[in-house]
Amino acid sequence: QVQLVESGGGLVQAGGSLRLSCAASGRTFSRYGMGWFRQAPGKEREFVAAISWSHDSMYYADSVKGRFSISRDNAKNTVWLQMNSLKPEDTAVYYCAARDKITIATMSDSYDYWGQGTQVTVSS
Repeated sequence: QVQLVESGGGLVQAGGSLRLSCAASGRTFSRYGMGWFRQAPGKEREFVAAISWSHDSMYYADSVKGRFSISRDNAKNTVWLQMNSLKPEDTAVYYCAARDKITIATMSDSYDYWGQGTQVTVSS
């Protein structure tokens, strides 16, 4: 079992930055592929970024490429999402997810564990 707790969300002006954190419990965190997803009101959950267990593979949605960066520290059981140049359309609840495989994935049903989410609001 893996439990995930996100933090770092908040209200920021367009052009600003936020850094989301996801703290994971579980001895085998280092063997999990990790991802970030988001869900805006009235919209489906969408993929944002993912990182492999060895953090040698990262993948980003086109909408955030060049602005967001995913990273992890297996010793700290933590994964981060650095979000720069934020836009109002980035407003959503952001979820951390873990999958019991070392590779990355972009489909939400490929993930086994989810956090409770953290709200990110970008004002124009």
